Amino acid sequence: MTEDFMTIREMCDHFGVTARTLRFYEQKELLQPVRDGQKRLFTRRDRARLKLILRGKRFGFPLEEIRQLLDLYHVGDQQVTQFTRTIELAEHHLDELRAQRAELDEAISDLSEQLEWGHKMLTSMAQDEAAE
Repeated sequence: MTEDFMTIREMCDHFGVTARTLRFYEQKELLQPVRDGQKRLFTRRDRARLKLILRGKRFGFPLEEIRQLLDLYHVGDQQVTQFTRTIELAEHHLDELRAQRAELDEAISDLSEQLEWGHKMLTSMAQDEAAE
């Protein structure tokens, strides 16, 4: 690997993704590696973009939103538009994650109560059977 370029294999190893994933992101215009014949060479810009893509995916951003946010880098207002839009979307996704967590907490509580009831029922049945 040179300092400026990484091969597809190096990108896969470094970021823990598959070559198929990188080709998919290229197809979706999220990454734009330099072509050297059949070989793809990923620039520092591609590496920075992939890091942001993976972070966005982890936070629940759809790929199209990620692409739009990355494209705002070139608006020419020192990234004010990009940061503003990213914050708006991030706050929305955070609200969604918190709502999902509340739903999960409720489901966990309900299931725990049902399991506790089931254990009590089995214990009671076993005691009734032993008493006979």
